[in-house]
Amino acid sequence: MLTQEIIRIKRDGGKLSAAQIEALISGLPDGRVSEAQAAAFAMAVFLRGMDMEERVALTMAMRDSGRMLEWDLPGPIVDKHSTGGVGDNVSLVLAPALAACGAFVSTISGRGLGHTGGTLDKFDSIPGYNTRPDIATFRKVVRDCGCAIVGQTADLAPADGVLYGIRDVTATVASIDLITSSILSKKLAAGLGTLMLDVKCGNGAFMTTLAEAEELARSLVSVANAAGCRTSALITNMDEPLASAAGNAVEVLNAVDFLTGAHVDNRLWDLTVALGGDLLHTAGVVTTPALGAERIADVLSSGHAAECFGKMVTALGGPTDFVENARKYLPVAPVQIEVFAQTEGFVQAIQTRDLGLAVVELGGGRRVAGDKIRYDVGLSEIAGIGRMVNGDEPLCILHAANTETAELAAQAVRDAVTIGDTPVCEPELIMRRVGPEDV
Repeated sequence: MLTQEIIRIKRDGGKLSAAQIEALISGLPDGRVSEAQAAAFAMAVFLRGMDMEERVALTMAMRDSGRMLEWDLPGPIVDKHSTGGVGDNVSLVLAPALAACGAFVSTISGRGLGHTGGTLDKFDSIPGYNTRPDIATFRKVVRDCGCAIVGQTADLAPADGVLYGIRDVTATVASIDLITSSILSKKLAAGLGTLMLDVKCGNGAFMTTLAEAEELARSLVSVANAAGCRTSALITNMDEPLASAAGNAVEVLNAVDFLTGAHVDNRLWDLTVALGGDLLHTAGVVTTPALGAERIADVLSSGHAAECFGKMVTALGGPTDFVENARKYLPVAPVQIEVFAQTEGFVQAIQTRDLGLAVVELGGGRRVAGDKIRYDVGLSEIAGIGRMVNGDEPLCILHAANTETAELAAQAVRDAVTIGDTPVCEPELIMRRVGPEDV
């Protein structure tokens, strides 16, 4: 069937067969389906949606567009995935922590989408780190270091690699159907046995309401378990940045400080421990999530997780002393300014998406597919909800390429933060858990 006919069926609200979906998806890697057709298909799916059978078929077609990895290791093959947020660098600290607990973390990561940061872009800020190793190298690093965080190759879910970039620039990111297939095709291709999902909810997430986030969580958990991958999800709050940094190099530095104990953001700690504990339990490493959380906390506190992170960075081409000297290697923006609120008071609320967009405007994200991004720009020392800000305590430190973009971003930050006279509590971090028993 002609590609345009498949697009027409979905455009008009029809249901696609598995064969029709496979025909379109298989044409993405080699160009038989053009970027224009892929964009039209993504928009048709965004507007018309898919039922569960179509979601499963789309996920499997994306997975089968390349090869699937198989493993023979003395421990479970696991991974964690976030649906996207601002200041969300959990993967950087959780992967080595899981490795330190005896699991093997096989992570095929992606670049930033819309206002959210991408794990791959963060690792690209590390000099020498190879985010596109061949499969043999990827497998060796997982085996030797316990974890490897890399990007998609031409071999693994290549159709998703094409569609992923198109979604970013066609306003079709926030589609449960496309999110489900994109996430799970990569994870299934990586040969995972167990997956933990962090489904973000709030004004900095693609799913802004709990109902939307729960629908996505149920979709992901249902499709993944149907495909034979043990999967659960936590729905977590994204009404403020998770870490106190948002950007690429600044988030890497934040993660290194977290792993070494130099600076630990409380919300980042709580979520890392919760996700890791649940994942270790689901993978059969421990008998309860609480015991798993204790194991994760122990390897973080002892520095064992930091050692695993350093080994991974070195094995993938980064500096051998990166953990010890991250500030020496990470790029530094030429302009750094403190951004102060116009009035003194407590941070009452944050429009988190707007902070993410400010990072994009600084050059830390992409406006169109193929944009080169700056790894040195972003926000650090972000004041969270409930924090007092005044003439001495800024809203954040802004890292920019020049004074012009710095001034524009500084105003965007001020506009995104609500200041009041009354102290408020931070929002509850973990909102709900969705497991196989819930779908």
